[in-house]
Formats: sequence, C-alpha cells, structure tokens
Amino acid sequence: MYNKFILENGITVVMEKIPYVKSVSIGFWIEAGSRYETVKNNGVSHFIEHMLFKGSKKRNAKEIAESIDSIGGQLNAFTGKECTCYYAKVLDNHLPIAIDVLGDMILNPKFQEEEIEKEKTVVMEEINMYEDSPEEIAHDLLAEALFNRHSLSYPILGKENTLKSFNKSIIMDYYNRFYVPDNIVVSIAGNFDIDTTLDLLTSYFKDWGLRHGKNEEFQKPEINQTLKGRYKDTEQLHLCIGMQGIPQGEDKLYPLLILNNIFGGSMSSRLFQSIREERGLAYSVYSYPTLYKDIGTFNIYVGLNPNQLENVSNIIIKEIEGIKEKKNITREEIYKSKEQLKGNYILGLESTSSRMSAMGKNQLLLNKVYTQREILQKIDSVKCEDIIYMADLVFNKEKINIAYVGKINDNKKVNDIIKKTYFRS
Repeated sequence: MYNKFILENGITVVMEKIPYVKSVSIGFWIEAGSRYETVKNNGVSHFIEHMLFKGSKKRNAKEIAESIDSIGGQLNAFTGKECTCYYAKVLDNHLPIAIDVLGDMILNPKFQEEEIEKEKTVVMEEINMYEDSPEEIAHDLLAEALFNRHSLSYPILGKENTLKSFNKSIIMDYYNRFYVPDNIVVSIAGNFDIDTTLDLLTSYFKDWGLRHGKNEEFQKPEINQTLKGRYKDTEQLHLCIGMQGIPQGEDKLYPLLILNNIFGGSMSSRLFQSIREERGLAYSVYSYPTLYKDIGTFNIYVGLNPNQLENVSNIIIKEIEGIKEKKNITREEIYKSKEQLKGNYILGLESTSSRMSAMGKNQLLLNKVYTQREILQKIDSVKCEDIIYMADLVFNKEKINIAYVGKINDNKKVNDIIKKTYFRS
C-alpha cells in the first residue's frame, strides 16, 4: 500500500513502507529529459545530471560520493527521454543521510565553469563509448526514423556540437525551468517511518518556495514510414524495425505486453525460436515496446550476417502475418505469457529499488500509482481478442520504420531488400 503527500511548496511524495526489509530506496524524479530540449541545447538534461555530482554548496564531488559510500549505500542517476532520476539505496537507519545528500545535490548545485569544462570531456568520452556500440546506434537511428525531427528523436547524450556550446548560462536557464518543486516527485520504498520521514522532507524543503517552471505544450509526433542506414565497420548488420504503439497509462498496455512476450520478448517467443533456435540465423533477436506520454512504439531488433538479411526479414514478416492475418495465438501461449508477466512483476517487487522506480515514474508521468492487485487484475483480465486488437494496431505496414547499421558498401541492394520485404503493399 502506498501513501501520497504534497508538500506546501508543491513537491509530490509517494511512499511505500515495507517493514520486513532492512533497506530503503529513495529517488528524486524530475520531469526533464531530451524530449524537453531543442536542437541547440540537446543533451543538457543529461549534462545537468552529471553536474549535480560535481559539487554543491555543502559538498564537493568527493564528499558527495563519500557520504553514501561511507555508509555502504549506492548513489546514482539516469536521464531518459521524459525524466531524470537521482536515487540512493541505503540501510534503513541511514535514510536521513540519503535525503540530505540528494536534496543538497538538487537544491544547491554549484555549476562551476571549471567543472563544466572538465565534464564536457567526460560526457564526450561517454558519447565515444556509445559510438563503439552499433546496436545502440541502431536504436537511436530508429528513433530518428520514427519521430523525424520531433524532439523524441534527439539522442539523450546530445551531440558533440551542442555539448561544446554548453556554458553556465545555458545550464542555469534549463535548470531554473525544470528543477522546480511542482515538477518533482520524491519516491521512497523500504523500511522507514512514514510520519518521521515526511516531517524530515517538509523541514528540509521548507525554504524552497512554490515555483512554477516549464510550461510545455507538446506536439504529438506523426509516425509514417522511413528508412535510415549508417555505415560502420562491423561484422554484423544491426537491424531495427519500429512501428506505432500506445502511450503510457493506457489499459491496452497489458495486451501489448502479452503480445510482446508471445512475439519476441522472451527466449520462448516465436521470433527467438524461429530465427535463433530453429535456424541459427542470429545470436540476438528480440522485440520490445516503448511508451511516452502521448505516443508509443513497438520495436524489433536483430543482429545478423548481412548475407542473411532477406532470409531473416522474410521470417519476421511471416511471424507478423501469422499473428495479424491468421490470428493463430493459442490459449497456451496466452496463459504462459500472462504467468511470465506476473512472475517478472512479482519478483521485481522484492527489490526496494524496483518499487521506488515504479512509484516515482508512474506518479511523475501519469499522476497515478497502481496497486499490485490492480496490475495483476489487469494482466489476468486480458482476452485473446484484446491481443488480436493490439496486433492489428501495431503490425501496420504503413507505419513500419527501418534503421540499420553495418559495413554495407551497397546501400541500394540493402534498401531494395528492405523495401521489397517490409514496405510492400
């Protein structure tokens, strides 16, 4: 059972007490990510995430790290398309320290010019590391194909030219618009006293007055049909296929998750079995949905020998048509997929970090936290016709987008194979 509170200055707090554990996880969730950026400041959300670890008014970078390391805890952060999260996991009696450290980082960052210049080099190395992963490049290229010039297509890390342009003024402008109380959710899960913790948070943030920052009006992206390829000296061809899915917060998510398990989201899925196990044509093949506030996608990835592109593509289309046109989903597949989904969900509940993340993200982006019973009921209530409906929705050939990365010297040949297989009417 979770509890929700709103502090006087507008910060939302969601809490779940789990008395049988000895740890507590806390996350500060900010609705700021690459979706809220422009062409000129792309990457600034992620850069600010880095900078908050570089020093505050109370602590330098080493002291921030030592504050949590010295109590055996974990401190980290991540940036996504629509949110940024700073989180810690500590023993239950050390929660006040975690609140002090995270709160200090978010409230009192220094953003020193010298540290900004040094961190540009660090982030540039992170971009270079990413460039060494053709699979990651393929997924980002797919986002460009799916969302065209919409901000959802922007890379989370940014690009070299935008990174070089960052200065304190650009960073502070973004920070002041997004790091405001009514744009923040604090999520806590573990063994702690709710009243004492709420008093602690209220006292800590009492001087951070009510302030409104961003006022963003989103334009929903249009998904059409695009093909993008990029040359890279690799042994494999990394192929990504993306179609329109559903936004966050819809009940249709659960039929989609069950469809994904059946189609390509697990080792027992049709794609994995037909491409890897039965024919040995790829080592890595999988499907997955992505969900944003007003749109979603359904994606397929496969790493393969370029010579097998046509063969593997025909298998993928055959599996899609098997579900969409023959509607050949069995009761046994649905039952197994539901049990797999419930099992993964329930096992995740054993982690305070997972519980904290689910509560924080849902409250931030959906303004709602679902109970465990509600989620299990939603999974159990899915019918075969719900899954068929989702298959008709996502497997739409007019919305198929393709991105590939590999050592391709003859792009025309590859493009012709892809267009003939995936884009045919």
